[in-house]
Amino acid sequence: MKILNVYRSEPDETVKKLVEIVTRDRESDSFDLADASPDYDALVDKIFAADQTICWW
Repeated sequence: MKILNVYRSEPDETVKKLVEIVTRDRESDSFDLADASPDYDALVDKIFAADQTICWW
């Protein structure tokens, strides 16, 4: 199962720990919306390539 983690802001220690737990023994990818100009086309491609998407605020 492939998991995509989408970050709206810089993850704090709690989020980092939760991501580590959720993605343990699974393939994972990430996308950072906090970048100055996120590539939304790439985000859509990653969402469709993933089995599960988690958004972290």
